[in-house]
Amino acid sequence: MYRKIVSVGLLAVAAAACSPTRDIADSAEVNQSSVTAAPTVAQTSTTTSSTTTTTTTTTTIPPKGRLVISGVGDTNLDPNYIDAFRREGYAHAFSGLQGVFLEDDLTIVNLECAASELGSRLAKTFAFNCDVDALLAMQAAGVEVANLGNNHSGDWGEEALLDTRINVETAGMAAVGTGEDAVEAHEPALFEINGWTIAVLGFGGVVPWADWIATADDPGMADGDTIETMVAAVEAADAVADLVFVSIHWGVELDTQPRQEDIARAEAMIDAGADGIFGHHPHRLQPLGFYEGKPIAWSLGNFVWPRFSVAGATTAVAQFIVEPDGSIDACLIPTVIETSGHPVIQVQYQGLCNWD
Repeated sequence: MYRKIVSVGLLAVAAAACSPTRDIADSAEVNQSSVTAAPTVAQTSTTTSSTTTTTTTTTTIPPKGRLVISGVGDTNLDPNYIDAFRREGYAHAFSGLQGVFLEDDLTIVNLECAASELGSRLAKTFAFNCDVDALLAMQAAGVEVANLGNNHSGDWGEEALLDTRINVETAGMAAVGTGEDAVEAHEPALFEINGWTIAVLGFGGVVPWADWIATADDPGMADGDTIETMVAAVEAADAVADLVFVSIHWGVELDTQPRQEDIARAEAMIDAGADGIFGHHPHRLQPLGFYEGKPIAWSLGNFVWPRFSVAGATTAVAQFIVEPDGSIDACLIPTVIETSGHPVIQVQYQGLCNWD
């Protein structure tokens, strides 16, 4: 369905200074239409003493079709946190989704854990390390992109942080939001789908310690606090892609509405060229909004997570629908974490934000 563009190194975003640390503690709940473009014709003429030879080369611009982009919130595959995986296997995390991730064009999740056998646990109240084998189940379920820019991807230190990126890519997915330096952390994953070039960026705006932010010389996650840095990354991605989507860890735990500082960040990114934003971290589902015709899922809450309460178990799959003319619609597909680690879509999904 898609081809990942390998040459993501086309982009270079200058390393930004570290953002101030946020003092945030973890809580325990914490049929495709198309447009056919006219062909481009190039002509060259060669003249001799008696004849003129004309060579015609025809290049057809690929038509743009409809796109369905799915995004979800905090996805945790740590069997020490969700012991159901030891009994049910990791496919259990995705078996209640009616195959939505397999039927869409691109799926983006926030991977809320390190996924590495390297490193050692940091001194945090909540520190998560997913089984590397769990990544294969996530990819088989239809996930193409994992955002690692969050307050748990570094829970086992820098070595595990970088190894997690490698392991995600080895499992057949793209990793965004972290890297060996600020340039790599702010680079997008690029895809060619249905005639579109799509860029996906990841940002981490919830920082346990200031040194978790990648710099010119040090590994870490992409700065999701500093508007100037975020705008630069979006502008660079927009220069090489038709569409830019952002997955960002932001906000305050248990909030049910976005805060003004994140509204400012979202509007700045959309003004810079972002076409849709998938937000997460508050562990609560927040409303879907729009700015300048671009959708913002402010917080998608928990997704693959323990079931601690009704509020914490209420979640959604956000879908952004891009039409061939570039217009974008969006919806939240109602989903509930029925048992720990097992989100289940609550409607009979029929595609394109339609359900019974």
